This record gives sequence, structure tokens and C-alpha cells, in this order.
Amino acid sequence: MPLNGVDTPTLFATIKAVGAEPALANFQFRAKSRWLSGTHSESTIHGFFGAGGEQTHVAPYKAESDHPRVLCGADAAPSPVEWVLHALASCLAAGIGNIAAARGIKLTRVESTVEGDIDLRGLLGLSKDVRNGYERIAVSFEIDGDASPDQLRQVVMQSQARSAVFDILTNGVPVSVSAKTLAAA
Repeated sequence: MPLNGVDTPTLFATIKAVGAEPALANFQFRAKSRWLSGTHSESTIHGFFGAGGEQTHVAPYKAESDHPRVLCGADAAPSPVEWVLHALASCLAAGIGNIAAARGIKLTRVESTVEGDIDLRGLLGLSKDVRNGYERIAVSFEIDGDASPDQLRQVVMQSQARSAVFDILTNGVPVSVSAKTLAAA
């Protein structure tokens, strides 16, 4: 029976299937992005590989990014670093929903505030001693449900322990960048 909007029978069946056939766990997510103007770009997310074959979302999803005016953008969308905060918050919230459902805990409220601190001197090339990205990210949750405060905190901590985005941010991941240039004749 679904709980917290999570189809728990399917969740447990997925865990069992992947445990029996580890190759089903290999996924590759993709985004195709294009520059629009200035600091504004748009990404489309549609196809991915997973569960042993090519998959597609029910529809192509679009996400735009821009910088605020104070950072030379047109403020047409959240900035890329703000999307990182969204990715972390939504990954942790998804985990909380799944873990609580798996433990039979009915949630009534899950809200988070995510704050990231950046010193722009790094990305502006003004200091080699300052990193380009976030120096610190803090996430705080307000969570309520039919469990004790300790049980709810354990759900949050388990979500952190299993979050893909938390892992990417705290452990890093190799990233390669290549460019195919189309020179003007």
C-alpha cells in the first residue's frame, strides 16, 4: 500500500530485483544544454539509460539557468549554483519520503532550507586562495509525522547517508570537459 506517495511494494521489488541482478543498477542520466544569450542557458532532460536499457521520461523536461542582474545576468532563471541547492534539497526530500515509507512512518510535513556560501573572488579570478564554488552548504529540515522526533531525525540521517547528490557534493566526482570547435571559414 502506498505511503507518503511512495509505492512501497514497487520500492521493495526494485531493491530485490537489483540485489538479484546488479547490472540493473547501472544508470546514465543525460542533459543537453544550449546557450541562449549572456549568462542564460536552457537544458533539456529526456532520455537516460537504466534498468538494462534506454528509457525516457514521460516528457522532455526543460530547466533554464541565468545569473542575477547583480552578477551580469538578466535574472531570467535561477543561477547554476542555486540549481545545485535545489538538487540537494530535492534528493534529500525524496530519500526522506522513501525511507519513511519503507519504515511505515507517515509524514505530514517535510521542508528544508538550503544555504550555500560563495566568495566570488575565486570565480572572478581575483584570488587563487579562494575556491570557485561553494565554501559551505547548510541544510536544515523541519519534519513532522507519526513517529518520535528521534525516529524522524534517523530518517533524515539515513537519507543523507544514501543521497546521490549529497555524495557528489561531499566526495566529488571525476568530470571531463571536451570541446568540438566549429571554426568560421
